[in-house]
Amino acid sequence: MAAVPPASEDVLDVIGNTRCVKLRHVVPEGCADVFLKLESLNPTGSYKDRMARSIVEEAELRGGLKPGTTLVEATGGSTGSSLAFVCAIKGYEFQVVCSDAFSTEKLRTMAAFGAKLDLVLSPTKRITPDLFPSMRERAHSLAQRPDHYFVDQFNNKDALVGYRILGEELLQQLPDGVDGFCAAVGGAGMIMGVAKVLKSQSKPCEVVVLEPEAAPFLTTGRGGVHGIEGIGAGMIPPLLDKALYDEV
Repeated sequence: MAAVPPASEDVLDVIGNTRCVKLRHVVPEGCADVFLKLESLNPTGSYKDRMARSIVEEAELRGGLKPGTTLVEATGGSTGSSLAFVCAIKGYEFQVVCSDAFSTEKLRTMAAFGAKLDLVLSPTKRITPDLFPSMRERAHSLAQRPDHYFVDQFNNKDALVGYRILGEELLQQLPDGVDGFCAAVGGAGMIMGVAKVLKSQSKPCEVVVLEPEAAPFLTTGRGGVHGIEGIGAGMIPPLLDKALYDEV
C-alpha cells in the first residue's frame, strides 16, 4: 500500500502537491508522452486555489490586509470560488463582481463559500469582449471604500508565487524534464508562473498558450463572443510575457 499523507490541521495546506498522470487512451498511438496535472484535487477543484492563497498571504506579509478587510475582485467563477474559500478560512470578507454570463453553479459555489455577489448583466448571457473590462471597472470602484482591498488578479504578481510552485512540482514529478507545456490563458498567471520555472531547466521547453478559437485576441487583436468560462478575456493580460511562451 502506498504511503498515505498524514492528516492536516489546516485545509490550506492541502492546496498543491497534486498528482501527475500519463495519458494512455485519449492520445494517438506512438505520440510523445503526455502528462496531465490533476489540479481538480485542490480543495475547490481548481488550480486557482494556489493563486488565491499566494495573493492573500503575500498581501498579509506586506501588511496590506488586516482583520476586517474586505477583498474585492472581478471574476467569472473559479478565481472567485478559490478566493472566497481562502477568505472564509482566514476570516476576511469577500465581494465578487461577476456576471450572469457565467454558470449558475459557479455563482452558487462562490456564495456558498460566503462571497457577496455583485452582478454585471450580459445582454446575451454570454462572454463578450467588453464584459471583463466592465466587471473590472466595477470592482475597482467598489474597492475604493475604506478597509477594502482590490485583488486585481490581472496585474497582481503575487499570483506568480503560487504558480511557480506548480512548475517546481512538475519538475519533481517528471525528473527527465519537460519538453512542452500548454495551458489556456485567462489572467495568464498560471502559465507564466509555470513557464518561468520550466524555461530555467537544463533542456529546452516549448510553452504553448491556448485561447478560444472564437475570440483570438492574442493572435489577431480581435475579441469575440464565446462560452468558455475563465479564458479569452478580450484583452492581453498584463502578466503575459512574450519572452516566456513560444506559440499561441
